[in-house]
Amino acid sequence: MLKSSLKAKDKLIVALDTSDLETAKRLIDELRDHTGMFKVGLELFTHSGTKVFELIEKEEIKVFFDGKFMDIPNTVARAAANIAAQKIAMLNIHASGGLAMMKAAAEAVRDQADKSKIEKPILIAVTVLTSVDADALKNELSVGIPVEDHVVKLATLTKQAGLDGVVASAREAQLIRTALGPDFIIVTPGIRPAWASTDDQARIVTPSQAVKNGSDYLVVGRPITGADNKKEAATRVVEEMEEALASS
Repeated sequence: MLKSSLKAKDKLIVALDTSDLETAKRLIDELRDHTGMFKVGLELFTHSGTKVFELIEKEEIKVFFDGKFMDIPNTVARAAANIAAQKIAMLNIHASGGLAMMKAAAEAVRDQADKSKIEKPILIAVTVLTSVDADALKNELSVGIPVEDHVVKLATLTKQAGLDGVVASAREAQLIRTALGPDFIIVTPGIRPAWASTDDQARIVTPSQAVKNGSDYLVVGRPITGADNKKEAATRVVEEMEEALASS
Protein backbone atom coordinates (compact mmCIF):
# COMPACT_ATOMS: atom_id res chain seq x y z
CA MET A 1 0.00 0.00 0.00
CA LEU A 2 1.36 3.42 -0.96
CA LYS A 3 2.05 5.76 1.93
CA SER A 4 -0.13 8.44 0.36
CA SER A 5 -3.14 6.12 0.45
CA LEU A 6 -2.85 5.31 4.14
CA LYS A 7 -5.62 6.60 6.37
CA ALA A 8 -4.99 7.68 9.95
CA LYS A 9 -6.12 4.32 11.31
CA ASP A 10 -3.69 2.52 8.97
CA LYS A 11 -0.86 4.58 10.44
CA LEU A 12 -1.56 3.49 14.02
CA ILE A 13 0.37 0.50 15.37
CA VAL A 14 -0.83 -0.80 18.75
CA ALA A 15 1.90 -2.41 20.84
CA LEU A 16 1.08 -5.84 22.27
CA ASP A 17 3.55 -5.41 25.13
CA THR A 18 2.43 -8.28 27.34
CA SER A 19 3.86 -11.57 28.57
CA ASP A 20 0.60 -13.42 28.06
CA LEU A 21 -0.71 -14.73 24.73
CA GLU A 22 -4.32 -14.72 25.92
CA THR A 23 -4.01 -11.06 26.90
CA ALA A 24 -2.61 -10.33 23.45
CA LYS A 25 -5.53 -12.14 21.84
CA ARG A 26 -8.03 -10.12 23.89
CA LEU A 27 -6.34 -6.89 22.83
CA ILE A 28 -6.47 -7.98 19.19
CA ASP A 29 -10.15 -8.86 19.46
CA GLU A 30 -10.94 -5.53 21.09
CA LEU A 31 -8.82 -3.25 18.93
CA ARG A 32 -8.52 -4.86 15.49
CA ASP A 33 -11.10 -2.46 13.99
CA HIS A 34 -9.37 0.56 15.51
CA THR A 35 -5.80 0.13 14.27
CA GLY A 36 -3.94 -0.80 11.10
CA MET A 37 -1.28 -2.99 12.68
CA PHE A 38 -0.13 -4.59 15.93
CA LYS A 39 3.41 -4.65 17.27
CA VAL A 40 4.85 -7.87 18.66
CA GLY A 41 8.01 -7.24 20.65
CA LEU A 42 10.52 -9.19 22.67
CA GLU A 43 8.33 -9.42 25.76
CA LEU A 44 5.58 -11.41 24.06
CA PHE A 45 7.92 -13.35 21.78
CA THR A 46 10.25 -14.51 24.56
CA HIS A 47 7.21 -15.71 26.51
CA SER A 48 5.18 -17.38 23.76
CA GLY A 49 7.69 -18.08 20.99
CA THR A 50 6.38 -19.27 17.64
CA LYS A 51 2.85 -19.48 19.05
CA VAL A 52 2.79 -15.76 18.37
CA PHE A 53 3.02 -16.42 14.63
CA GLU A 54 0.27 -19.03 14.83
CA LEU A 55 -1.93 -16.38 16.46
CA ILE A 56 -1.02 -13.84 13.77
CA GLU A 57 -1.97 -16.27 10.99
CA LYS A 58 -5.20 -17.28 12.71
CA GLU A 59 -6.31 -13.72 13.41
CA GLU A 60 -5.25 -12.49 9.94
CA ILE A 61 -3.75 -9.28 11.28
CA LYS A 62 -0.87 -7.09 10.13
CA VAL A 63 2.09 -7.26 12.49
CA PHE A 64 5.24 -5.26 13.05
CA PHE A 65 7.80 -7.66 14.58
CA ASP A 66 9.88 -5.46 16.87
CA GLY A 67 12.86 -7.76 17.36
CA LYS A 68 15.57 -5.08 17.02
CA PHE A 69 18.13 -7.58 15.75
CA MET A 70 21.82 -6.69 16.10
CA ASP A 71 24.62 -9.25 15.67
CA ILE A 72 27.14 -10.27 13.04
CA PRO A 73 25.78 -9.88 9.47
CA ASN A 74 25.21 -13.58 8.84
CA THR A 75 23.26 -14.12 12.04
CA VAL A 76 21.04 -11.08 11.53
CA ALA A 77 20.44 -12.00 7.89
CA ARG A 78 19.25 -15.49 8.80
CA ALA A 79 17.12 -14.25 11.68
CA ALA A 80 15.51 -11.57 9.52
CA ALA A 81 14.78 -14.13 6.79
CA ASN A 82 13.15 -16.45 9.32
CA ILE A 83 10.89 -13.64 10.52
CA ALA A 84 10.07 -12.54 6.97
CA ALA A 85 8.90 -16.09 6.21
CA GLN A 86 6.20 -15.67 8.86
CA LYS A 87 4.33 -13.24 6.57
CA ILE A 88 4.66 -10.31 8.91
CA ALA A 89 4.18 -6.79 7.53
CA MET A 90 7.19 -5.07 9.09
CA LEU A 91 10.35 -5.94 11.03
CA ASN A 92 13.34 -4.08 12.36
CA ILE A 93 17.05 -4.35 13.08
CA HIS A 94 19.50 -1.93 14.74
CA ALA A 95 21.20 0.65 12.53
CA SER A 96 24.06 0.66 15.02
CA GLY A 97 24.93 -2.83 13.74
CA GLY A 98 26.55 -1.15 10.76
CA LEU A 99 26.29 -1.05 6.99
CA ALA A 100 27.36 -4.65 6.29
CA MET A 101 24.86 -6.05 8.76
CA MET A 102 22.00 -3.99 7.34
CA LYS A 103 22.87 -4.85 3.74
CA ALA A 104 22.93 -8.56 4.59
CA ALA A 105 19.52 -8.32 6.28
CA ALA A 106 17.97 -6.41 3.38
CA GLU A 107 19.21 -8.96 0.86
CA ALA A 108 18.05 -11.90 3.00
CA VAL A 109 14.56 -10.45 3.46
CA ARG A 110 14.19 -9.82 -0.28
CA ASP A 111 15.39 -13.33 -1.10
CA GLN A 112 13.06 -14.90 1.46
CA ALA A 113 10.07 -13.02 0.12
CA ASP A 114 10.86 -14.17 -3.42
CA LYS A 115 11.43 -17.74 -2.27
CA SER A 116 8.17 -17.84 -0.27
CA LYS A 117 6.26 -15.92 -2.97
CA ILE A 118 5.00 -13.41 -0.44
CA GLU A 119 5.00 -9.62 -0.29
CA LYS A 120 8.29 -8.35 1.06
CA PRO A 121 7.83 -6.97 4.58
CA ILE A 122 8.89 -3.43 5.33
CA LEU A 123 12.41 -3.55 6.77
CA ILE A 124 13.44 -0.68 9.00
CA ALA A 125 16.31 0.10 11.36
CA VAL A 126 16.26 1.52 14.87
CA THR A 127 18.25 4.76 15.16
CA VAL A 128 18.28 5.89 18.81
CA LEU A 129 15.82 4.43 21.32
CA THR A 130 13.26 6.95 22.53
CA SER A 131 14.22 6.08 26.12
CA VAL A 132 17.75 7.43 25.47
CA ASP A 133 18.17 11.17 25.96
CA ALA A 134 21.05 13.47 25.01
CA ASP A 135 22.79 13.02 28.37
CA ALA A 136 22.73 9.20 28.13
CA LEU A 137 23.93 9.28 24.52
CA LYS A 138 26.91 11.46 25.41
CA ASN A 139 27.91 10.27 28.87
CA GLU A 140 26.90 6.61 28.79
CA LEU A 141 27.27 5.67 25.12
CA SER A 142 30.16 8.06 24.33
CA VAL A 143 28.50 9.54 21.24
CA GLY A 144 29.94 13.02 20.97
CA ILE A 145 27.47 14.57 18.54
CA PRO A 146 23.91 15.78 19.27
CA VAL A 147 21.08 13.22 19.23
CA GLU A 148 19.57 14.78 16.11
CA ASP A 149 22.81 14.56 14.13
CA HIS A 150 23.43 10.98 15.24
CA VAL A 151 19.90 9.93 14.25
CA VAL A 152 20.18 11.48 10.78
CA LYS A 153 23.60 9.87 10.31
CA LEU A 154 22.20 6.43 11.17
CA ALA A 155 19.12 7.01 8.99
CA THR A 156 21.35 7.95 6.05
CA LEU A 157 23.35 4.76 6.56
CA THR A 158 20.09 2.80 6.68
CA LYS A 159 18.95 4.12 3.31
CA GLN A 160 22.40 3.44 1.86
CA ALA A 161 22.05 -0.19 2.99
CA GLY A 162 18.81 -0.56 1.03
CA LEU A 163 16.30 -0.62 3.89
CA ASP A 164 12.87 0.98 3.67
CA GLY A 165 13.09 3.32 6.63
CA VAL A 166 13.84 3.82 10.29
CA VAL A 167 12.45 3.82 13.79
CA ALA A 168 13.01 7.28 15.24
CA SER A 169 11.48 9.79 17.59
CA ALA A 170 9.19 12.29 15.91
CA ARG A 171 11.49 14.95 17.31
CA GLU A 172 13.91 13.97 14.55
CA ALA A 173 11.33 13.13 11.88
CA GLN A 174 11.50 16.48 10.09
CA LEU A 175 15.28 16.29 9.84
CA ILE A 176 15.11 12.73 8.48
CA ARG A 177 12.43 13.69 5.97
CA THR A 178 14.46 16.65 4.72
CA ALA A 179 17.63 14.58 4.43
CA LEU A 180 16.20 11.40 2.92
CA GLY A 181 13.08 12.38 1.01
CA PRO A 182 9.34 11.65 0.98
CA ASP A 183 9.49 7.91 0.30
CA PHE A 184 11.68 6.98 3.26
CA ILE A 185 9.50 5.42 5.97
CA ILE A 186 9.58 6.80 9.51
CA VAL A 187 8.06 4.73 12.31
CA THR A 188 7.73 6.58 15.58
CA PRO A 189 7.46 5.09 19.07
CA GLY A 190 7.40 7.17 22.25
CA ILE A 191 3.97 8.56 21.37
CA ARG A 192 2.15 10.01 24.35
CA PRO A 193 -1.11 11.92 23.95
CA ALA A 194 -1.41 14.97 26.20
CA TRP A 195 -3.90 13.04 28.35
CA ALA A 196 -1.53 10.10 28.99
CA SER A 197 1.46 9.58 31.34
CA THR A 198 5.02 9.62 29.96
CA ASP A 199 6.04 6.31 31.64
CA ASP A 200 9.71 5.44 30.88
CA GLN A 201 10.03 7.40 27.64
CA ALA A 202 12.35 10.41 27.38
CA ARG A 203 11.98 11.85 23.85
CA ILE A 204 8.19 11.82 23.49
CA VAL A 205 5.68 13.68 21.31
CA THR A 206 1.92 13.77 20.85
CA PRO A 207 0.22 11.95 17.94
CA SER A 208 -0.62 15.26 16.30
CA GLN A 209 2.93 16.58 16.46
CA ALA A 210 4.36 13.29 15.19
CA VAL A 211 2.15 13.38 12.09
CA LYS A 212 2.95 17.05 11.45
CA ASN A 213 6.66 16.28 11.78
CA GLY A 214 6.44 13.64 9.06
CA SER A 215 6.10 10.30 10.84
CA ASP A 216 4.41 7.64 8.72
CA TYR A 217 3.46 5.16 11.43
CA LEU A 218 2.92 5.79 15.15
CA VAL A 219 3.49 3.05 17.72
CA VAL A 220 1.26 3.46 20.77
CA GLY A 221 1.19 1.06 23.70
CA ARG A 222 0.20 1.85 27.25
CA PRO A 223 -1.93 4.95 26.53
CA ILE A 224 -4.26 2.57 24.64
CA THR A 225 -3.68 -0.90 26.07
CA GLY A 226 -3.61 0.37 29.65
CA ALA A 227 -6.74 2.52 29.32
CA ASP A 228 -9.99 1.57 31.01
CA ASN A 229 -11.75 2.04 27.68
CA LYS A 230 -9.24 0.87 25.10
CA LYS A 231 -11.44 1.44 22.06
CA GLU A 232 -12.12 5.01 23.12
CA ALA A 233 -8.41 5.65 23.69
CA ALA A 234 -7.53 4.29 20.24
CA THR A 235 -10.28 6.37 18.68
CA ARG A 236 -8.98 9.53 20.38
CA VAL A 237 -5.47 8.87 19.04
CA VAL A 238 -6.76 8.27 15.49
CA GLU A 239 -8.94 11.39 15.61
CA GLU A 240 -5.93 13.46 16.66
CA MET A 241 -3.94 11.97 13.76
CA GLU A 242 -6.79 12.70 11.33
CA GLU A 243 -6.88 16.36 12.38
CA ALA A 244 -3.13 16.65 11.86
CA LEU A 245 -3.30 14.98 8.44
CA ALA A 246 -6.13 17.29 7.39
CA SER A 247 -4.16 20.38 8.34
CA SER A 248 -0.86 19.28 6.75
